[in-house]
Parts: sequence; C-alpha cells; structure tokens
Amino acid sequence: MKSNDINGNAIDISIPLRFNGPQPNAYGVEPARAEACEYGDLVGDTRRGGSVNFERYTVISHCNGTHTECVGHITHERISIRECLKDVLMNAVLVSVEPVAISETDEAYPLNHEQQDTLITKKSLAEKLTSLQQEVPHSAFRVPQSEIPQSNIPHSAFRVPQSEIPHSKALIVRTLPNDDGKLTREYGTDAANAVKIPPYFTLEAMHYIVESGFTHLLCDLPSIDRIYDDGKLLNHRIFWNVEEGSRATNAATRINNTITELIYVSNEIEDGEYLLNLQIAPFDADCSPSRPILITTS
Repeated sequence: MKSNDINGNAIDISIPLRFNGPQPNAYGVEPARAEACEYGDLVGDTRRGGSVNFERYTVISHCNGTHTECVGHITHERISIRECLKDVLMNAVLVSVEPVAISETDEAYPLNHEQQDTLITKKSLAEKLTSLQQEVPHSAFRVPQSEIPQSNIPHSAFRVPQSEIPHSKALIVRTLPNDDGKLTREYGTDAANAVKIPPYFTLEAMHYIVESGFTHLLCDLPSIDRIYDDGKLLNHRIFWNVEEGSRATNAATRINNTITELIYVSNEIEDGEYLLNLQIAPFDADCSPSRPILITTS
C-alpha cells in the first residue's frame, strides 16, 4: 500500500480509523464503531431520511488505532495530553529496525516472556542511528559520539537539507518486516484465542532513547512494552521517568514527553530526517487519536 501522500511534501503515517470496518486492535477490545444519532424524529443518516449525517463515535484510543499518550497514562492524577504536548513542529529521525529473538541478545526485559518473543534492542537502534549520523554533522543527532563505530552501511537519503537539521526531538521506529497488514492487525488474543505477542523494546533500548535526547517516541507497535507485562510498563516509566510501582509524577518526570503507538510507515518512505507535525484531538485525557505528518522539502 502506498503512503498517504497529502500534497507531495507531507506524508501521513497514521492508520486510517475505519469505523465499523477493518482496523487494528490491541488486547481484543471492542472495535471502534459509528452509529447514527437518533433523537425523537431526528435521524442523523440521510439514507434513512435525515437531512444531515451526524453520528456517535465509540473508540478506545489506546487500542483502536494511531494514538498519542502522555504520562497521565500511568498516574492517578489525570494529566492531559493536550497540556503535555507542547511541540507543534519538530525535527524527527526515522529508522527501520529488525527485532531479534530474545535468545539472541543479552539485553533485558526482566518480566515474564516467551522464547518466541522478539525485541528492539539498543544495539540495533544505535547501529541505525550511527549509520545515519555519519551522513550529517554529529551535532545534528543526540547520539553519543563515543558510540559511533566505523561503518560501511550505505547511507539513507535525507529529506531535509543538512544545513537546516537541528537536534532531532522525535524518534520514529519502523519494525521489519514491514507490510500493510499492520493497518488491520490484531495484537493480543485473536479469534482462535491464541496469544500473539508483537515486538517490544528492551530496557537498554529505552534508556538509550532517553539518553540520546529524544522527547517523542513513535512506533508501529501497540505498546513500547510487552503487551502482557503484569501491568509494570517499565519502558513507559523509563521514558517518562516515573518510579517503578509509583502512580505519581516527581520533580524529574519528563512531563512533556509523548509516546505514539500504532503508526504505519510504508516501505517507500526512506529512513532519515524529516520534520514532524504531531497532530492530536484536543482531548482533556491522557491519550488522543493522532495524526503524525512527515514533512519533506523535496
């Protein structure tokens, strides 16, 4: 499937939410749906004699499609994504990584797991960011220079002139293999009651993302943590700096950091630097459906 090219320079990497149609789903929750509003003789469906269409939408933002969440996702205090997301337009870097089998890495995720689980590691992220970093001034990336090995990895094309690239604030992670099945994939328990665990980040990878200075993380997964992790959400806690087991923020909590899950970045979009417009609905809630837009200059 081709990317959602808006006007030649803007690319939508959200998943269209097709109410009452095929859509992604996490944890087997109720699908998003739409139904015509009815009040007395007033019917919100022109096909049924109404003068206009107006519908009631039911959606579970965390599970039904592309969404952006804030630290209020894990706190007792009702913190709003509308208040936390301060960046309207930001520099972002897109990397493609292939998750590795849990038996093939020494990196950790110290909770229940299965041998078939696959992980996004610090090593894979560092290698990808390093290969991109070698094509632009080191100051353009927040990757420690001490971790830049010599590499012959072919460079990826950059969509923003190198002279205009400041520090990237957002990291966009596309997992491999990549296909448009992600537009409607069910994560968790399927119709046959079989548990399907998608890839997730190691703790080392999440610390690396934070230490590299990224404040917004976007991925094509339903969660940056293992979807069944006994409710620990260790990676969420690392990214926002909330103590394990705590339901409260602290003085060092990264209150303006955001996590966007269930994006889809089609294969023709090259790894590299972009401008990112992260659009959300003005929900006074911890999470909102969102529409991340990549902007190019070519």
